[in-house]
Amino acid sequence: MRTPAPPPDPTPPTLPRTPPLVLRGRVFDASRPAVMAILNRTSDSFWAGNRHAALEDALDALHTAVADGADIVDVGGVRAGQEGEWVDAREEISRVLPLLEAARAAYPALVLSLDTWRGEVAQAAEGVVDLVNDTWAGHDPELVHVAARVGAGVVCSHTGGLPPRTDPVGMRYADEQGDDELAVVRDVLRVLARGALVAEAAGVPPERILVDPTLDFGKTTRHSLVTLRHTADVAGLGYPVLQAISRKDFVGETLDLEADDRLEGTLAATAVAAWLGTTVFRAHDVRATRRAVDMVASLRGDRPPVLSVRGEPRT
Repeated sequence: MRTPAPPPDPTPPTLPRTPPLVLRGRVFDASRPAVMAILNRTSDSFWAGNRHAALEDALDALHTAVADGADIVDVGGVRAGQEGEWVDAREEISRVLPLLEAARAAYPALVLSLDTWRGEVAQAAEGVVDLVNDTWAGHDPELVHVAARVGAGVVCSHTGGLPPRTDPVGMRYADEQGDDELAVVRDVLRVLARGALVAEAAGVPPERILVDPTLDFGKTTRHSLVTLRHTADVAGLGYPVLQAISRKDFVGETLDLEADDRLEGTLAATAVAAWLGTTVFRAHDVRATRRAVDMVASLRGDRPPVLSVRGEPRT
């Protein structure tokens, strides 16, 4: 009979941590992850549950998101994919600006984000927007300078070089180390590092810069899965990390589910991303995401439990 080895001494886990994100005087970090609610002023977004073409409907969704625990509200006026109607800059402004202005009036302390790739749209939101979510990786090089001028933060993204509203087809990543699954991760890190440096050079303070590996954009499902597994490497760039996971196609294809049935898969991926160092989570399902990321923050040891009475002496 073999003699059992003595148990090893437990050691604290080595977990990725990024610098705090500071927007509108609020600080988000590992102990206080942020949930970014998605509000689309569109009639053709990929998930029917987040189509708010009417302003009144969008305002109802805003109030629900805040009540459910949203820290940031991200307002968009154009569908990301190539399907659906074409929206020019003037129409985009007419969709997003009234909602942003109403949100600012209703919630003065709420962090407001604008999902756009156009500099003129961000300029129109001066005075009400705190963050510019550029999901198309600097397609308009003026956008980051507008963000700096209006005092907003910026999200730097990775789209595999695709222009706005382009769905990925036949995407492959290869570099000097060969065509393998890590090539996409190396490309993500290179593009995000460069984007963050461009933002700093434009005058955006580093505490207002987020890096987003941008799952699904310019990526196959396998690309998105491996990129998510390497979230710790994205956190190693030294900026707060944003992950937009909610109900995306890589979740649907992994589990063979339509958008309406992707919540559980979304939350599983969200928990992994949180454990690996993500600070901000762009989400359709605010309440569920809030609970998931707060639980992971406590499991990591970054956030104390709200209550801790089980097993304590009774008084």
